[in-house]
Amino acid sequence: MTLPFTPYQEIASIAARFTSGDGEYQTAIEGLAISRRSTPSVPCHGSYRPCLAMVIQGAKSVELGTDMINYGPGHYLLTSLDLPVVWRVVEASPETPHFCLTLAVNSERLLNLLSLADMERPPAPAGGQRGIVVNHATPELLDAAVRLLRLLDNPRDIAAMAPLIEQEILYRILTGPAGGQLINIAVADNQGNRIARAIAWLRENFARPLRIEDLAEQVGMSASSFHHHFKTITAMTPVQYQKRLRLHEARRLMLVERLDAGNAGHRVGYQSPSQFSREYSRLYGLSPARDTEAIRDSVAAE
Repeated sequence: MTLPFTPYQEIASIAARFTSGDGEYQTAIEGLAISRRSTPSVPCHGSYRPCLAMVIQGAKSVELGTDMINYGPGHYLLTSLDLPVVWRVVEASPETPHFCLTLAVNSERLLNLLSLADMERPPAPAGGQRGIVVNHATPELLDAAVRLLRLLDNPRDIAAMAPLIEQEILYRILTGPAGGQLINIAVADNQGNRIARAIAWLRENFARPLRIEDLAEQVGMSASSFHHHFKTITAMTPVQYQKRLRLHEARRLMLVERLDAGNAGHRVGYQSPSQFSREYSRLYGLSPARDTEAIRDSVAAE
């Protein structure tokens, strides 16, 4: 007798059929992506946007500021605002690839769900909470994830059914330990949303000089409260966050637009080339020229 698949086995089976090799694949379901890797990866610098990420096979680590977060099958990671991170796949093999599902959180659907459910807001944790949390996936959440993936085999059902299942997934998270974290994405009158507005400003204006007092006033907070809550949520100070944004963009400019280090650094707000080179080397482990050369060599070798 053939035993039925576990939810993880079924999701992995579907994910394998809709990914032809290593990489990230956007699916026919809006906001849903599947990532696959057959080997552990080197540390990768990038940004996480508000989303739910569920590891199906293998394991992954995420570095947020001074925090190191590890998660694998049985866990989901919830990101409640835009955060620069360093991530790495730590367990993967050709026989058992790493699979991860990522579902973007739609704030409008979340607000609609809150009004429909007439739910009490979970209390904010004492001392605040990080913008990334990891929790165990409940059987109900896994069941909804399986049903969402099954829609990929029935594309005619996606338009009608995917929004309903996505709403169920959001509901399962709202009624779990990460409920308060999820509400921070949508509710305007809390500290988490004020920090999210500050982050949105930083992303649009990262090359401009940063005055903490002005940004704090813009989001309706005192400078001291803003600094405290920003660091609590992001594990970084506002200046450190801005620095990450600048260096990530400078790296992109050198790789994609082929700017030299001096012009890239100046474009993102650095007045001193030596300071730019020093901070770039501290983050990426190599000078700007050697780092971009190493990345191009590795791409050419693939």
